[in-house]
Amino acid sequence: MANLVIMESPSKAQTVKGYLGSGYKVLACKGHIRDLPKSSFGIDVDNHFDAHYINIRGKGDLIGELRKEAKAAGKVFIATDPDREGEAIAWHLAAVLGIDPEKAQRVTFNEVTKNVVKASIKAPRSIDMNLVNAQQTRRLLDRIVGYKLSPLLWKNVKNGLSAGRVQSVATRMIVEREQEIANFVPEEYWTIEAALLTQNGETVSVRFFGKETGRVDLHNKQEAEAVVAAVSGAAFSVSSVKKAVKHKTPAPPFTTSTLQQEAFKKLNFQSQRTMRTAQELYEGVNIGAENGGVQGLITYMRTDSQRISAEAQAAAGAYIAAKYGDAYVPATPRTFKSRDGAQDAHEAIRPANVQLEPSKLHRYLTADQYHLYKLIWERFMASQMESAELATMTVDLTAGGYLFRTGGYTVTFPGYMTLYEETGDDTVSEKDTDENVRDIRLPELQEKQTLSVKNVSSDCHFTEAPPRFNDASLTKLLEEKGIGRPSTYNTIIQTICRNYVRREGKSFVPTSLGDVTNRLMMEHFPAIMDYTFTADMETSLDGVEKGDNDMETILQKFWDDFSAMLNVASGTLDKATTEIPVEETDMVCEKCGSRMVVKSGKFGKFAACPNYPKCKNTKPLTQPAEQVAAPVSAEASDMTCEVCGSPMVLRQGRYGSFYACVKYPACKYTKQVHKELGVDCPLCGSPIITKYGRNKTVFYSCSQYPTCRFSSWDMPMQMKCPDCGGILFRKKGKPLAVCHNPECGYSCELDDSQIGDDN
Repeated sequence: MANLVIMESPSKAQTVKGYLGSGYKVLACKGHIRDLPKSSFGIDVDNHFDAHYINIRGKGDLIGELRKEAKAAGKVFIATDPDREGEAIAWHLAAVLGIDPEKAQRVTFNEVTKNVVKASIKAPRSIDMNLVNAQQTRRLLDRIVGYKLSPLLWKNVKNGLSAGRVQSVATRMIVEREQEIANFVPEEYWTIEAALLTQNGETVSVRFFGKETGRVDLHNKQEAEAVVAAVSGAAFSVSSVKKAVKHKTPAPPFTTSTLQQEAFKKLNFQSQRTMRTAQELYEGVNIGAENGGVQGLITYMRTDSQRISAEAQAAAGAYIAAKYGDAYVPATPRTFKSRDGAQDAHEAIRPANVQLEPSKLHRYLTADQYHLYKLIWERFMASQMESAELATMTVDLTAGGYLFRTGGYTVTFPGYMTLYEETGDDTVSEKDTDENVRDIRLPELQEKQTLSVKNVSSDCHFTEAPPRFNDASLTKLLEEKGIGRPSTYNTIIQTICRNYVRREGKSFVPTSLGDVTNRLMMEHFPAIMDYTFTADMETSLDGVEKGDNDMETILQKFWDDFSAMLNVASGTLDKATTEIPVEETDMVCEKCGSRMVVKSGKFGKFAACPNYPKCKNTKPLTQPAEQVAAPVSAEASDMTCEVCGSPMVLRQGRYGSFYACVKYPACKYTKQVHKELGVDCPLCGSPIITKYGRNKTVFYSCSQYPTCRFSSWDMPMQMKCPDCGGILFRKKGKPLAVCHNPECGYSCELDDSQIGDDN
């Protein structure tokens, strides 16, 4: 009689099946099988917050199969993911299979390798109800906010909006940064650089620092010119030369947050792309028979711990000694301290087998898998290597009563820098940059040595506004403020991008809807929008996981405060106070003389008279290039007509945007604009675009078609499959999302806020 192992992901189940052999049957539950109902609140507030869970629609046949196999099995092992969400799924599985949670055979894999899987199967435990209750508390809190607050937004702002406990706080961060940028007043400052000559004719570049009493900032041209005049004819005397040997330690191995940040900086991966690829590497990839077949290549990718097992450290040390020499191995294995409040259930993200060098696996991995695995492998190996040794020199020189400084370093022993260097923080301004950060060689200089002036130059600069948030910086701030957890950062970003935030290049910009909703939330629900409150709630959930806090106590306290705020807001809010600002154009209505505004319709944006319905005049948001008055009215194109060579302009048609010759109708040449959906092709990773087939029917294809042959009638969504990490597609004309991976089979119903226009 075979034993049954139930996992979440079909691809992970396939990997584990290969390790366990014929004595085990491995099936996938494909994510959650029970949840709160969509049609009702589902929480009995007056009865200890009892949650009414139901089987998810579409999972009936799967549940029936699992029950049948469980009844016939010798033992049933529940091997869902090793986190709160996975523990909750295990608890729900035990419920539908009629298994006592205390008697359940619960196993977890921090890495999907043969040894770990077999060892875990031999040491099952019961379901951890503290973990389950921590997940339940978060789920019920989010249901309370979403179910009770969303109708208020529908009534006063816009239909179909969703409110979230954490997503609202993340939106606030982006809105406040945009306000900070808008209110920023640039300040003028000047820098002075002097090129000096030694007696041997060597050039030394030095920068103005101030006076011997301390740093002096130059605020205007007059101050800068005074310094230039004072030093231009003077000799520069070396007042001090400071040499030192510094040791630069490597960055720690990745956590979920730092992986998302570094993948964005180094690979230009958005958080969704990073986590999808990491999931694939964790669950298992076929890397060829010579490398062991199907293998999980990294440890569990949702963690905020920087702990590394002794076995992994020993394996890394042995590899480094053999590859680079004993000098590159620290005397004692390097350890890193996790941040305060970090959960230590899992190790940091590291390669499951350090012997599997990225170069050996290149031909077996997709481009995304290879680049992310290489990043994880190199970061971990570097974290276990010896520090780099730098010879630094800082030289101060005086002239005309002013102090100038130069500095730099040379690498005397590369250590971990042989393999990897962390990307710098792009939020540091030039004005705040340390002088002694340049990898340069300076000539040997002695105190009291005199250098002649070759030239002195001054430059004007202005302080810059703080940059907009991107995937990396927003994730970093969420972690710093204790908002969200490793498993939620990606979900938070994907959720706010539906309505409240748009991507502009790599940056996040709040929409008008985001501005209005944020203002409403700040005025009427300040506690929910408070950073400290949200972080304290995360700490409370951690306390539930540890058994220190009670789920019902947390829920009751939150409900009492929230329901009071909700009652006040319901009585004071009205549509007029939450009206979304209109976007004006430079176009004037020829019928009534009013300035036209931007409106959205079924076929995109258009210009409309603000006096509707009295005046129903509308027009496209485009004009010939020579008549364009502002970007809002039209965008002149760099394209030229392939028929007559005239300029082309962007126009709006029934079936979307297109480029048209300015000589239309004399020249009828047009070229369709293919809209990118913000979703990557599942085959090659290129953007998926909208296209139009016969009879103007909409379909979706890879932008690299026909090189890549991917196409679909169903619309790709900016949501990933919770089972296999693949792309979810919305079935055309149906409120149903299905996974693109045919081996997965995941599907779920969509609510109104998730359903968009098929066009």
